[in-house]
Amino acid sequence: MRHILAKSLAPTDSIRDYMAAQEKKSLLRFLTCGSVDDGKSTLIGRLLSDTKQIFEDQLAALERDSRKHGTTGDDVDFALLVDGLEAEREQGITIDVAYRFFATPKRKFIVADTPGHEQYTRNMATGASTADLAIVLIDARQGVLRQTRRHSIIASLLGIRHIVLAVNKIDLVGFDKTVFDSIVADYSEFAKGLGFASIMPIPMSARFGDNVTNRSERTPWYSGPSLIEHLETVSVDEAAVELPFRFPVQYVNRPNLDFRGFAGTIASGTVSQGDEVVVAKSGRASRVKRIVAHGGDLEQAIAGQAITLVLEDEVEVSRGNMLVSPAARPQVADQFAANIVWFDEQALLPGRSYILRTETDQVSATVTELKYRVNVNDFAHEAAKSLDLNEVGVCNLSTRAPIAFDPFAENRTTGAFILIDRISNATVGAGMILHSLRRAENIHWQSLDVGKRGRSDLKNQRPAVFWFTGLSGSGKSTIANLFERKLFASGRHTYILDGDNVRHGLNRDLGFTDADRVENIRRVAEVAKLMADAGLIVIVSFISPFSAERRMARESMAEGEFVEVFVDTPFEECARRDPKGLYARALSGEIKNFTGVDSPYEAPEKPEIHLETLGKSPQEMAEALELWLNERDIAEEQYDNGGGI
Repeated sequence: MRHILAKSLAPTDSIRDYMAAQEKKSLLRFLTCGSVDDGKSTLIGRLLSDTKQIFEDQLAALERDSRKHGTTGDDVDFALLVDGLEAEREQGITIDVAYRFFATPKRKFIVADTPGHEQYTRNMATGASTADLAIVLIDARQGVLRQTRRHSIIASLLGIRHIVLAVNKIDLVGFDKTVFDSIVADYSEFAKGLGFASIMPIPMSARFGDNVTNRSERTPWYSGPSLIEHLETVSVDEAAVELPFRFPVQYVNRPNLDFRGFAGTIASGTVSQGDEVVVAKSGRASRVKRIVAHGGDLEQAIAGQAITLVLEDEVEVSRGNMLVSPAARPQVADQFAANIVWFDEQALLPGRSYILRTETDQVSATVTELKYRVNVNDFAHEAAKSLDLNEVGVCNLSTRAPIAFDPFAENRTTGAFILIDRISNATVGAGMILHSLRRAENIHWQSLDVGKRGRSDLKNQRPAVFWFTGLSGSGKSTIANLFERKLFASGRHTYILDGDNVRHGLNRDLGFTDADRVENIRRVAEVAKLMADAGLIVIVSFISPFSAERRMARESMAEGEFVEVFVDTPFEECARRDPKGLYARALSGEIKNFTGVDSPYEAPEKPEIHLETLGKSPQEMAEALELWLNERDIAEEQYDNGGGI
């Protein structure tokens, strides 16, 4: 038969009856993972073939592709069913995550084929984020490898509690029971601390189908189920519908004055008309008046359904908030601990600001502490100052505003987040929240009677932070010093924070690694913010090589208060001047992590003030800065008096 559906229906059956039967089947999401060439794509191809999910024209195309790209000689290469990218076929590897649907008479399945190469670990984490079970493949000839351990740890961190240990290519070791038992023992010993609820070891040959859909006669010593038998019967963790009610609000629907509803998809639990619900962040309570869905109102809705809730009371609920069960509320905090899998080639650095995005919320966040890195070989906790590409660690994070969440172990939807780079907008990490930090619940802002406006009015000036950035030897400190002298002479209240001076006190414990540079700027930005709050004009003279930290400093201050001054002097000129003899030592290798030599400098793209120093004296540039400040103050005064700018 050409079409599977037509083949499976009896003459008296209808499409409606068939679809109704399919709806009643449970759905299992699983992924295949493991090291390179362990047979992940081949196994999925074999599953699709043996469960009759391949059309005749697809099979013909697969046979042609096997002759062109295959790695199995004259046999059909089932891996090509899921390795769809040309680069994957040329190299014989999986790069992207491939999702496939198939069904048996007992169950429906969505399987994710994830890459084994270390550089694509981020893609494996993507596939694992929605899976209930992981098939960890191991080449019987190779045993447990580093990437096997890495994928198992990530699966554990991402909440997967059921493992199938597929010892593949058992035919290449002569179906040797001793080899199988040894691999199972090694993996079981390694996985003791990963918290898996079940580990089902199965010897198999994905290429020839041994123990995939049917039990193999070539492994008479194995009495367990075939892979498909296990997948059809395994009982995964409790369904999302049995968890407390969580409804992340994605959109406030107000088409007219008579309707105000909150749209989203139920993350967990159930809700019925008349149920009491609570706004997670504010604690305001109301009751469900209507449950609006496509096709009409519902009496009840469950996890996974997209609905609009109409409440009896006018309560404020915006995108990023949640409606929840009053009997089991989520945590709301701005500081928490989390597992993080790092995806970016630039290391995670404590103190650097990122964008944290949850199911519906988005907020600025900083990794305040990297508690330890997880060794993927033995699950040991190792001290570290940064996380590199594909590394896993436990961190403390602080967000600019509180977020509502559950621990990931309790709710995978509301306990997960991603980190986004503020400059490139790339996803750089995935996180799983462990718990809130209790200190976040004990610290509150103290209300003060005297504010920034009063302090600055007393000084008869507008506070500002002039942030000088540029290479060592560019002239920052010289220009900043002359600039302050001019301001001081005109009666303004100022203070200079100079990079070298601050390192004698506040930052004396910091070195010059990338992580220490980030913390250096974070501390100085906080001090500059406090001084501006006191009404001062603050002049900060720091190399501050990373644009992310300068942006963090800008965003921590009031609008228009941060003035970036780029002291632009070419590297060659700075090295020629070399006022402290540092360039000569750095170029000879005596000084490590020197900006411009073996540590990068990221020049500002749109500074408020761009000082090109070649051919100009420091005095001229200080005068230009003073003129800029005077013109700004005059323009702002005119604006405040209603005259426009």
